[in-house]
Amino acid sequence: MNVHRHGTDAAPTFPGTAARAAETDLTARIPAQNWKEVVDSGYLRLFHPPTVGGTGADGAAQVAAMESLARACPSTYWSATVSALLCANLISTYGDLRVHGQLLEGLLSGRLLAAFAVVETTAGSDAGTYTTTVRPAGEPDGGFVIDGEKSRITNAPDADVAVALARREKAAGDDGPDWCLAFVDLRQPGVRRYDIPRMGLRGMPWGGLVFSDARVSAQDVVPVPLDELSEGMTWGWLLVSVAAVAVAESALTASVRHAGERVSFGRPLAHMEGVQAQIAQSRAQIDAARLLARRAAGERAAGRSARSLIAMLKIYATEMAVDVTARAVQIHGASGVTQGHEVERLYRDAQMNVIGAFASNRLREQVAEGMGLGPAVYEPFDWLRPSGLGDAAVGLDASDRSADASGRSAEAA
Repeated sequence: MNVHRHGTDAAPTFPGTAARAAETDLTARIPAQNWKEVVDSGYLRLFHPPTVGGTGADGAAQVAAMESLARACPSTYWSATVSALLCANLISTYGDLRVHGQLLEGLLSGRLLAAFAVVETTAGSDAGTYTTTVRPAGEPDGGFVIDGEKSRITNAPDADVAVALARREKAAGDDGPDWCLAFVDLRQPGVRRYDIPRMGLRGMPWGGLVFSDARVSAQDVVPVPLDELSEGMTWGWLLVSVAAVAVAESALTASVRHAGERVSFGRPLAHMEGVQAQIAQSRAQIDAARLLARRAAGERAAGRSARSLIAMLKIYATEMAVDVTARAVQIHGASGVTQGHEVERLYRDAQMNVIGAFASNRLREQVAEGMGLGPAVYEPFDWLRPSGLGDAAVGLDASDRSADASGRSAEAA
């Protein structure tokens, strides 16, 4: 395995994948060679214990490997990590390894690709508006069917299986959870896919899944309370955060290189105080985000909840990457906004991470709730009437309307 050193951590490297990053973005397809490099590196097994076929890497090693792949090609990173980290962890946590062991091994070996089907066409972070439903098939041999549409899903156009969040149609007397995870075979009748064009991460398969009475076996429907499931979904926040750190690091590397090579007004850009300040600011922000990511991954790898920590990481890291890539564009000047340039691609990719997995604005509300401020629920409030100004304001409004009407009558006359 090829390795590089970042600090004290050894991580797999992906030189071929990095060399093909521009091609991946241009063609909107991940080359088969990328997948081979990812599988051969052992990357897909890093996030799982040896008991289920993983390598049992610690949090620091996981983050180092994630950043290495994301630096090589963010699109390849997203596709591989959603499948091997997010989906595989949900299957190993909530599934039955006696039943789902082969499915899990398929994901860790790279033989199968998974999509986490959560978001719907009319709803992003608000699960309360989701309508996809799993219901009994009504046949003697049991089983279920799933109906609904999931949209803006990583790997949807290419995946073999979906880990789908759905409502449960419950029979009388069933007091179990209202929600479930359904492990859906996407290579069957009743499943339609489509691709969605996007600004960044163009190589990543991304699109929608339409379920029309698609079959799901009884053992592949796992009832899960929504609040419990949200803890497992924090792996997705970590995934996106590390992608943001990697994109920012790549943009900073390009900026330092360009500043040293480009001469303007008789001196290299690197000798200009304004450029130095931008580069130093980016260095400090990236390192702060990386340290927070390692701390969060260490907590999760040790089996401890790090929900608030990862939420803060996701907010900071993703918005930091937008700032850093914007500075990179400024340092590169006109070439930085030229289609096909490295920092132009990185700037587009950085924007996707702010929205991906869970919008940062919503995460801010959750962080505040965790500080004891209570849920962010809207309630109508009348600011005027409790102060005694309400009646006066109503009277003034009525007077204004009367005067306005008189004015219009005078104009008409």
